[in-house]
Amino acid sequence: MRTALGVWRWRRNPLRRPTDLFEAWVAFAALVCVLVVAPAVGWVAGLRVDGTLQQAAHQQRQERHLVPAVVLRPALESAAAAGASASASADASAQRTAPHRTQIVATWTAPDGSSHQGTVPAAEEPPHPGERFRIWTDARGRLVGQPLDPSAAVFHAGMAGLAAAICVATLVETVRRLVVRRLMHRRYIRLDRAWAAAGPDWGRAGAGS
Repeated sequence: MRTALGVWRWRRNPLRRPTDLFEAWVAFAALVCVLVVAPAVGWVAGLRVDGTLQQAAHQQRQERHLVPAVVLRPALESAAAAGASASASADASAQRTAPHRTQIVATWTAPDGSSHQGTVPAAEEPPHPGERFRIWTDARGRLVGQPLDPSAAVFHAGMAGLAAAICVATLVETVRRLVVRRLMHRRYIRLDRAWAAAGPDWGRAGAGS
């Protein structure tokens, strides 16, 4: 609103310089870009990212399957890690560490009917041989990550759209500041020239000062 009023004020002001009106219009254009163009760019970017992620999530849900697995035994590296942890000093054990899931050897049957065996993270602590849990695999039984959740895709798309809008608004404000800085530089140059032209007569009798 202040920018629009500034443009209107400089329209017929007798003290207006050409750069004043240009600066006001630059500020008005920047305001329109920030309020209209930036949200539009963010909306379009969010829609495109959401479409891409939703398509990826749908494809992953088609290609990935939850299959039952059976615990056989703890993995060798897990046992070694447990021994090392038990022999640690009291000071080291007092420090807070990130939770670690035990690695186990499990067996499972793929959707295509093939049998597989491998090392996977335990579903529960402590794991017991014979326990059943579910893991994500592809059609051939190879371990894969959990499919992308549609709600998570919407969240990531929203964040991408917000980031795009912020980038556009930042770019617009940067350009506006550069233009204003250039205008101020030109004003100082003209002021210096005018002062240099009037300087020799400054303070002299009959010079109009």
